[in-house]
Amino acid sequence: MPNDFNQQVIDEFRANRGRVGGYFEGARLLLLTTTGARSGAPHTTPVGYLPDGGERVLVIASAGGSPKHPDWYHNIVANPRLTVEDGVFTYEARAVVLDPEERDGAFARAVEADPGWGEYQAKTGRVIPVVALESVENGPPNMGTASMGEAIKAVHDAFRRELALIRDEIATAGPRLGAQLRINCLTLCQGLHNHHTGEDTALFPFLAGRYEELAPVMDRLREEHGKIAALLDELRRVVTADGTEPGLVQAEVGRLTDELETHLAYEEEQLIPVLDAAA
Repeated sequence: MPNDFNQQVIDEFRANRGRVGGYFEGARLLLLTTTGARSGAPHTTPVGYLPDGGERVLVIASAGGSPKHPDWYHNIVANPRLTVEDGVFTYEARAVVLDPEERDGAFARAVEADPGWGEYQAKTGRVIPVVALESVENGPPNMGTASMGEAIKAVHDAFRRELALIRDEIATAGPRLGAQLRINCLTLCQGLHNHHTGEDTALFPFLAGRYEELAPVMDRLREEHGKIAALLDELRRVVTADGTEPGLVQAEVGRLTDELETHLAYEEEQLIPVLDAAA
């Protein structure tokens, strides 16, 4: 039977490109569409996730500390192929249940970042599984946007949300920087690097070849990419240094946020009207 609470979250998630309120407000959330282990029918479930520093993310089959694994976990064990929605992209993925040693390390990071995961484990006699979701290359991910301008705004807003989450996490980190928070920062750095590389090598040349009047805009945006790259390098250095205090990381994240917001606002002001008109 459909879960009314889950369906409300799913509808809100899709309507607002990953932003939801209520119980999940401020959480990193995905929608997983799995294939029913018995029915073969598709089932969509909202789940929290952890960045994992690369191309994959981690989800935890906690079921709130229930004695039984959640249905979505049984589904991915039977059929590891699934569809993932992150609010910006929809893509095909493969689910890999982590082996005990890797699971224990990942779960310890999760508990350090949010003790609630440990409370769930304490409530149940089962070992709560941790599952990696690895993107399966099958062409570019689907964004479901009407124009390139809308797509750029969606990506920008996702970076804004992630930066806000990281700032909040650092503010409550205590005297030291936890392992998961380090990974969150490094994952953000890699995502911004990939995004700007894609713009420099694909979007900007495309626009420059069609709109000569945008040449000064392209020059400014590329220059700003260089400044942001330097800030990302510094954030990586600080995050990976031994004994880094959270306050120092917060300062670097603040510098990055200020520079990036100026850059994103200018890019949206200059490029979105052009891209939407072309659509």
